[in-house]
Amino acid sequence: MAESSRPIVVALLAVPDVTAATLYGFHDTLCGVGRDWQMVHGGTARSPFRPLVVSVDGEPFTAANGVRIVPEAAFAGCPRPDIVCITDLAIAPGAKLDGVYDAAADWVRERHAEGALLASACSGAALLARTGLLEGLDATSHWAYCDALSRQYPGVRWHPDRGLVMSGAGQRIVMAGSGIAWHQLALALIARHAGAEAAMQVARINMFDWNPTSPIAYASLTRGEPAADPVIARCQQWLASNYQCESPVAQMAAMSGMPDRTFKRRFAQATGMSPIEYVHTLRLEEAKQMLEASDASIEAIAFEVGYQDASFFGRLFRRRVALTPAQYRRRFGNLKRRLSAAQSPIGSVPAR
Repeated sequence: MAESSRPIVVALLAVPDVTAATLYGFHDTLCGVGRDWQMVHGGTARSPFRPLVVSVDGEPFTAANGVRIVPEAAFAGCPRPDIVCITDLAIAPGAKLDGVYDAAADWVRERHAEGALLASACSGAALLARTGLLEGLDATSHWAYCDALSRQYPGVRWHPDRGLVMSGAGQRIVMAGSGIAWHQLALALIARHAGAEAAMQVARINMFDWNPTSPIAYASLTRGEPAADPVIARCQQWLASNYQCESPVAQMAAMSGMPDRTFKRRFAQATGMSPIEYVHTLRLEEAKQMLEASDASIEAIAFEVGYQDASFFGRLFRRRVALTPAQYRRRFGNLKRRLSAAQSPIGSVPAR
């Protein structure tokens, strides 16, 4: 923890692919610690944090989505930070960062060696992994990135199901997973350096919540491109319209013209999963859509997507989605109804 006689310096890393919402969201949140709570209660206070947007050269640049970023310091002129934070990057899963962010990775590694706590939000984990400091540790990132990161950095234990992970000696590496899990990251950093009460005030002022739902519940199970293998890609295309039929794996094997064992091996090589896992993936994604949009019974949905045994469907759904079908419907069906209501200019969406 930083000494109380000086502000807690937080270096917010600004690189060309950074998104302004999280970068400046962190900046504003940290500036408001203590200050905003006192402001609404008629008092005054100064935040114990000093967030600084820093970049390689300190020069203004246009970042992701066309937003103009004006760094406050270059790496060489940045005061020694207590925390270095890498916010999310607008890069595709699996994007190669070789040589692109080497200077930034080196700087982050050096600051950690000097004692700085490192934090990453969402896809910012890709840059943090580039430092080599995650080797042998638990880590997290956005659910859409963890598979690719697992292939790029097999020595890291990636957890797409965890919204927040603390790792390393003294837990000096803190990582947030998907989307607005950066709220949790900000609250965790505030609690560690300024106390739980200060973090609670920030949560109440900003209506931040510590969402207990696993990020996996939000994940699209069918992400990714068709296989490069033309035979397997044709099977994928067929399965997209026939996943609910009986014995789909056997039908795909027959369609491929390969022996059963050869087909399964080639399918796994092309897609990263076995044929039956792929079938379950398509069925469960369709079941999620039906749970969001319809009032059909869970048994009826199980049958509709290809499962004769609703109990098996329920166990499989919970294992893959981290919620039971009923829990998923309550959470995301309600969200879908509210979003549908928001399309209408008549009336309003209730707050509760």
